[in-house]
Formats: sequence, structure tokens, C-alpha cells
Amino acid sequence: MALSTCTTIAPIVAYLVLLLTPISYSSPLVIRNVVDDERISSSISEKDIDLLEFPLNLEYLGAEFFLHASTGHGLERYAPNLASGGPRPLGAKKAKLDPLIRDVIEQFAWQDVGHLRAIKQTVEGFPRPLLDLRAESFAKVMDKAFGRSLSPPFDPYASGINFLIASYMIPYVGLTGYIGTNQRLKGSASKQLVAGLLSVKSGQDAVIRGLLYERALEKVQPYGITVAEFTDRLSDLRNKLGDRGLKDEGLIVPKYKGAEGKIRGNVLAGNQDSVGFARSPREILRIVYGGGNEHSAGGFFPHGANGRIARSYLR
Repeated sequence: MALSTCTTIAPIVAYLVLLLTPISYSSPLVIRNVVDDERISSSISEKDIDLLEFPLNLEYLGAEFFLHASTGHGLERYAPNLASGGPRPLGAKKAKLDPLIRDVIEQFAWQDVGHLRAIKQTVEGFPRPLLDLRAESFAKVMDKAFGRSLSPPFDPYASGINFLIASYMIPYVGLTGYIGTNQRLKGSASKQLVAGLLSVKSGQDAVIRGLLYERALEKVQPYGITVAEFTDRLSDLRNKLGDRGLKDEGLIVPKYKGAEGKIRGNVLAGNQDSVGFARSPREILRIVYGGGNEHSAGGFFPHGANGRIARSYLR
């Protein structure tokens, strides 16, 4: 068997072995989400409520994108109560994914469903906003990132590598938002919730970046553009739209920007001390609306994001 064939099959074999490995039935542990010997106040201030509700917008975005891509269905099928009567997303559909990537993306989907429930069990929340998940919506982002129209238009649902590149747009924005939110929260219960959400969101971003980093120098067809360049262009675009300096980095950076100025590989993004970047709700809206203006809805949220913070910026 050719070496290239072995290299291609090996990850899939490992994945199948993982699925077939028996689950341990030793003594079950009770899963808790509180720190031992500490009492966390459940009182949440009005300001904290607004800050906790705002991330629902990105959790809705991730849940619908990942659910549809991996299973062909969204919240309407699996958790209609969490949608709270909000409009169905536009253009979301099942993607052409290999078994490994589909499994990973489906895990992300259920994680985001859990995030929606966790937030809504803590604060009232709001209905799912209208989401534009059409291939055309992602193509517009890519065209803006490259400063020209890609031909054919970028389609996130066309292949596994396309979908991973499109996914690069979502969890990272959410995790920078959670870091920014945590700095503004007052209550211990609020901080505990956001810390838990941030830990999983950071993991999602790390997995996506890791999968893409493994193929960083691979050229995405039919564009002849490397995976690394796609991530660089998307990160540059988010920095530009957010308009608050460098808070985003691609997979390969100049050596002086790498960890401790020692390396060009950049599988995880961070500042000069490898600490995660923070973004405010205003910066998040500028990015997800696609126009760099928190006052003008568009992009993935054609009618704007929901919640008191987001609605306060809309004209």
C-alpha cells in the first residue's frame, strides 16, 4: 500500500477504533459544576443579566450552523424550546464532511445546544434571531477578506476543509467575547457560568485551529490558496472590522509575533504573553454584522442580534 494511502486512512481507522472502544461501566461519578466547599451567590444584577444574554446570539449561530452541517437539521428538530419561537435560519444545510470531521462538528453542535440551555436557565434570554447561514453569506465574508471575488464563490458546505475554514469564523469570536464579558461581570454566579462557557468555547477553537494547522500549507481547491492564508485573511478582516487593534491571528505568523518571539507556528492565538484577547459586545457586533458598524445589521444577522445590548446599538 502506498504511503500516501496509509496517511489518509490512518486517522479514519483511529476514529473508528475510538467509536468501537467499550465504555467503562465502573462506578459512576456525579457531575457537579460548583467548586467544593464554596457557596456561590445566585443573585444576578441587571447589568450582569444583559452581559449574560448577549452571547446567546453567537451560541445560536454556532448551534444552528453545526447542527445543520452535521445532521441536516437544527433546533426545530432537536430543541425547539430553546429557539423560543425565533425565525428559522436561512440557507443552513448538511455539509459534505468525512466521518471524523462530521463527528467533531456534531460534538460542537450539542455543546452549543447545552450552552443555550445553561444561559437560559440562568437568565430569561430571548428568541433566536434571524440567522443568514446561506453559502452566499460566507462567500461575502471571504470576498471581503481577500479584497476580491473568489471564483467559484466560497461554499462552506462543499467539503470538509471548506467547512473547517468557515468554522474558523465562529468559536474564536465567541471566546474573545466571553473573555471580555468576564472582565465586566460583578456576581460570582455570573463569572462561574461564563468561565465554564469559555472553557468549552476555547476548546472548540483549539480543535478547529489544530485540524487546520495540520493542513496549513495545503492548497484549497480550486482557489490554489493555502489554508494558512485563508486564516490570515480572515483574522486580518476581523481585526479591521473590530477596529480595536490586533486581537486576531492566523495559523502562521512572523516569528516575532509567535509565542515568546521564538516560533512562527501559531496553533493558538494570544498576546505577547500568550494570554487570550478580549472583545466587547460592540466589537463582536461589528464583526458578525460584516460591515464594521455595530449600528447597522447585516452579515450573519440580517435583522440584527437580539438582547438589550445589541438592540441598543441599532438605528
